[in-house]
Amino acid sequence: MRRATFTDASVTYGAIGGTLADDLMIYPPPGTRPAEHIVKLGSGEERFHAAAASLMSWGVQRGSGIEVTDFEAGTGVEYTGIVFDEYGIPSRDQSHPVNEATFGEDGTPYISNGMTAKLHIKAGPFTVVAPVRVVYVIDEANRIGFAYGTMAGHPESGEVSFIVERHDDDTVWLAIRSFSQPSNWKYTLATPYLRYQQKRYTKRYLRALHPSSGA
Repeated sequence: MRRATFTDASVTYGAIGGTLADDLMIYPPPGTRPAEHIVKLGSGEERFHAAAASLMSWGVQRGSGIEVTDFEAGTGVEYTGIVFDEYGIPSRDQSHPVNEATFGEDGTPYISNGMTAKLHIKAGPFTVVAPVRVVYVIDEANRIGFAYGTMAGHPESGEVSFIVERHDDDTVWLAIRSFSQPSNWKYTLATPYLRYQQKRYTKRYLRALHPSSGA
């Protein structure tokens, strides 16, 4: 499998990692529209691990009727901004270790840093192919997730994150955060329809990992 570079698999926006910002809903990247949605998935360690395993094998997307294809491992490092040391000098080591290659039961590769893929999204009688790149992965004891950014050809420009978290009271939650804007003037003219499709698929995303969905 060919390993892509940041040049041939670059994202189409500047605020990489912006979905991690605490004040995203108040101060989104200029020109973009932020969104945040949270849903309870149940409780307990088993539910957390089941939801996380599904999430990291594209379960939210596939459970929403989106076909995910053309997986590329990428460079194996997180696509982050420049890191500065305590003196304000860019650090020489800008890389982060890649996750070990892992696959789901059906052979779907688990999401890892730098991975690229194509989302085939149905919109009425049409299917839109939306290329994305994973820009960061979270792998903590009680918090697992990732974010992808849009690439050239995607109808929008921005980022969306999907994070499953187990709280102190043992409840399990899915949080989806995003910011976006139309990628070009043609899609700007179709803004109302894009927002309609966003709302439609967000509702599906929030149901995709719920126990009632079989995830």
